[in-house]
This record gives sequence, structure tokens and C-alpha cells, in this order.
Amino acid sequence: MAKSTKKTPSVPRINIGISDKDRAAVAGELSKLLADSYTLYLMTHNFHWNVTGPMFNTLHLMFMTQYTEEWNALDSIAERIRALGHYAPGTYREYSKLSSIAEPESVPEALEMVRLLVSANESVAKTARAAFEKADAANDQPTADLLTQRLDVHEKNAWMLRSLLQ
Repeated sequence: MAKSTKKTPSVPRINIGISDKDRAAVAGELSKLLADSYTLYLMTHNFHWNVTGPMFNTLHLMFMTQYTEEWNALDSIAERIRALGHYAPGTYREYSKLSSIAEPESVPEALEMVRLLVSANESVAKTARAAFEKADAANDQPTADLLTQRLDVHEKNAWMLRSLLQ
């Protein structure tokens, strides 16, 4: 059988006006955000399943609203990493290395769940803010826009949860 002389077309290099170095730096920060976001998603869903006590219905519904929003955001973060030319982390092992959120060892009481979620949302906001600095420095408006949206969500969630503790 004769060998084909056709060449496989090469994949064009990413040329979106952001250097390879800057794209790698932004993707690295977004990977941390994805890990924090996934960890927060799991924690919130866990608490939704396991909350008990007089505030059950309020917390059960609030947690569901928050974990659903978080679940939907994960794809946007991962797809932005891919658009920058990098692979998105997608394993528990990677997330545990990248995340700044410590997961509880057991099922806490309802108000402790709220405290932990306040802290976790604030951690995600700090991670998003650090990523924003990299995106802004790289003149990466789509990432900056995504991060601004995530900051708004997590700061609002932290406020709403904190309000339950007053």
C-alpha cells in the first residue's frame, strides 16, 4: 500500500493578543479558581443534603440555590482555561492541591455550616481577585469579565450567609 503524501494540517498557534506567558499565568490562576469553586460546590451540596435543625427549610433551599449556581459556573471557568490554550484541572487530586478551602472532617451543626460557607465564599472571592489582577495585567477582558461576575456572586453569597448569623 502506498503511503499518502498528504500532510496533516497543523493546528494554528493561539494568536489572541495575549502572550503565551500571560495566557499560562492567567490559566494557572483560573485553575485555582476552578479548584476553589468545585470544592465550594461539593461543600454546599453536602450541607444541603445533611443540614438539620429549626432552620432546615431555609438553609436547605438556600444551599440548593447556591450549589446550583456554582455548578453552572464551573463550566465557564474551565472553558475559559481551554480558550487560553491550557487544560483545565478535573480531578480531586488536582483540586486538593490547588484549592485554598479546607473541607470539614465531619457534618457540622447548621450554623457552623453557615460559618464555613461564609469563609469558603470569601476564599473563592480572594482567589478570583488574585486571578483578576493577572487577567487585568494581561489585558484579558473576557477573563476579567468572568472574574468580576464570580466576585459579585461570592461576595453576595458571603453577605447573605453572614446575615443568618446576626
